[in-house]
Amino acid sequence: MGRRVVVTGMGAITPIGLNVEEFWAGVKEGRIGFDTITKFDASEYKCQIAAEVKGFEGKNYMDFKAAKRMELFSQYAVAAAKEAMEDAGLDMEKEDAYRVGVSVGSGIGSLQAMEREHTKLMDKGPSRVNPLMVPLMICNMAAGNVSIQFGLKGKNINVVTACATGTNSIGEAFRSVQYGEADVMLAGGTESSITPVGIAGFTALTALTSSNDKNRCSIPFDKERSGFVMGEGSAVVVLEELEHAKKRGAKIYAEVAGYGCTADAYHITSPAEDGEGAAKAMEFAMADAGVKPEEIAYINAHGTSTHHNDLFETRAIKKAFGDHAGAIKINSTKSMVGHLLGAAGAVEFITCVKELEEGYIHRTVGYQIPDEECDLDYCKDAVEMDLKYALSNSLGFGGHNATIIVKKYEEQ
Repeated sequence: MGRRVVVTGMGAITPIGLNVEEFWAGVKEGRIGFDTITKFDASEYKCQIAAEVKGFEGKNYMDFKAAKRMELFSQYAVAAAKEAMEDAGLDMEKEDAYRVGVSVGSGIGSLQAMEREHTKLMDKGPSRVNPLMVPLMICNMAAGNVSIQFGLKGKNINVVTACATGTNSIGEAFRSVQYGEADVMLAGGTESSITPVGIAGFTALTALTSSNDKNRCSIPFDKERSGFVMGEGSAVVVLEELEHAKKRGAKIYAEVAGYGCTADAYHITSPAEDGEGAAKAMEFAMADAGVKPEEIAYINAHGTSTHHNDLFETRAIKKAFGDHAGAIKINSTKSMVGHLLGAAGAVEFITCVKELEEGYIHRTVGYQIPDEECDLDYCKDAVEMDLKYALSNSLGFGGHNATIIVKKYEEQ
C-alpha cells in the first residue's frame, strides 16, 4: 500500500467561470457556456457553436511578457495552476523544489500557432516562420510553463491520451505521490482548440453536434443528442502526500482513492461497443481503492453527447456494476461546459471534489428525452445526498479508458 494522497488546492478556467468559485456557482445554477463561435468567422461551418472561455486576459495571471510567449492553452494552465497553488497555500520557499512536480496534459497543444505559421509559410515563405513556433505549439509546453512560472523542479510530465488526458494526468500524479517520487504534484489538463481547423476537423469526423441551438446542443444521454460541443479551458489541482499536507496545516478537500486504466484495442474513435474496456477501467479503479461496486453511489460520466459514447458508456456501467447500476446517480458536466478534450477529466475531477464537499450532485442540464438504450439515472434534477465516493470516467480517441475515484477525507 502506497502513501495516502489528498487534494489541497484547486484552480479552474472554464466557459462558465474563471475560477473554481465562479465555475461551481455556475454548475449549481445549471448555467451553460454554449454560444455562437466568436474566435473566428464560423458562418460557413456546419457547426457554429462552442463553449468559449469569456473575459480571460493572460496578463491578469502572469507577467505580460511571459504571457506573450505562451499560447492560450499554456496561459490557461498557468492561470489555473496559480489559483490552485494559492488555494493550497503552497509556499515554494519552504518546499524542496525537486519534490514538487507537474503533470499537466493537453490533447492537442496549439492549433492556433500551427494555423498562423502555416499561413505565413504559404504566403511569405519559410524565412518568415516564427522561431518560437515549435515551443509555442507542442503540447508539453503547458507543463513546462507551469514549472517555469512557479519554480517547480520535480517530475514534469505531459500525458496525451486525447479526451482521457485530464484524468490520466491526475491519475499519474496520484501514483507519483503515492509511490514517493514527489511529495506534491500540480496535476490537470488544458486545451484551447476552438479554431478553424479544430472545428472543421471534428465536424468532418461527425463528432460535433449538428444542433446550433445552445439549449439543445450538448445533451448527454438524451435521445436527441447529436454530438459534442467543443469547449476550452483548464483545471489544475494540488495533490499532496497526506503527512506533508498535515505538517504544513493545509486544508484537505478530499482523498484520491483509486485509479484504473485500460485500452479498448478496438477502433481509433469509437469506444468498444460492449463497454468492456471502460468497465474494466472502473473495476481496476475500485480494486485499487478497495471499494465494492455497491459502495459507489455516484458517477461523473464521460458523457460527451455523442450517440456512441453515451450508449457504450451506459453499457460499461451496467457491465461493471451489474444490478447496482440502476441505483447509481450519473451526470455529465459536459452538459454545461461542453467537451474540453484534454482538460475535460480535470474539470470533472474538481466537480467531483466539490460534490463530495457539499453533498450535492448537479443535474445533467438539457436532459429531457430518455433514450430506451440509455436507461440509467442521469440526474434530470439535482440531488442532495451525502457521498463517500465519486467515480469519474474519461474515454479518449485511440481507445484510452481512465477512471479515478475520489473519496471524502477521513482521518482513519
